[in-house]
Amino acid sequence: MVSWGLSSASCDNLRAARVERGWRWPTMLVLLGTVPAFYAELLLSAPSMLADAAYLCAAMMVGASLLHVGWYTRHPLRHLLCNPTDIVLVAGLVASAVLPTSHASAWALGVRLAVSFASLLRMVWTMQYLITRGGLIYLLLVAVLVLGACGLGFWWLEPTTPTLADGLWLAFTTAATVGYGDLVPTTPASKIFSVFVVLLGLGVLTLVTAAIATSWVETEERIIEREILHDMRREMATLHHELSLVREELAQLRASLPANEAGSPDIRRNDGGEFV
Repeated sequence: MVSWGLSSASCDNLRAARVERGWRWPTMLVLLGTVPAFYAELLLSAPSMLADAAYLCAAMMVGASLLHVGWYTRHPLRHLLCNPTDIVLVAGLVASAVLPTSHASAWALGVRLAVSFASLLRMVWTMQYLITRGGLIYLLLVAVLVLGACGLGFWWLEPTTPTLADGLWLAFTTAATVGYGDLVPTTPASKIFSVFVVLLGLGVLTLVTAAIATSWVETEERIIEREILHDMRREMATLHHELSLVREELAQLRASLPANEAGSPDIRRNDGGEFV
């Protein structure tokens, strides 16, 4: 299934699907590492080796996961063509590592912004599989971690949030698009960061809401499944009982028949060699 320019491995290819599951969280972590790299390139006038390393590491990780999964599919080239977002993301991450700092080049800032949006899209797509039975706890944990990281970001970037609690509060109101007005982003860096907080927060909170709705629906489905299984077991028990009665009746009929009729027929040869 292709979605947002991203395609999962086919369910009938168990090896490729297993390899893809193994790459999910490592890819998520390296893409999250590009967030501080983006702000390091934005705020620092000199190039940052750590930021460049974070971009290159993310590019290698996304590219390696794409090639590794494609290697185990039946049509590797088709798998690559079904993931144009990953291909563009790898190219953008490499470009973000080699371009000048965003502080000195508006064009480089635009490229890194586009790469950040693509990375955000990739991370939200990766978390889709959590909308399953039992996935609500994991999504809530991810939501708490994301909001905590956003709070740290505001605490670092925004001068009007001198404490971590203020940063967390601003992150929550921004992600939930509440906007009480008591704390607002004031610097260019924090305003850019708030855009990503809104998009990431909407994505994570939407997934949590979807998981809650899914759990309600699946609760009803579980009840229906239990009722169906109960009816099936009852019908099978009834059939088993009726089959036992039929066997008993057959045994009684065989016992009541004469020996020649109940047993094997008396087969003999006549003078012509035929069976009679």
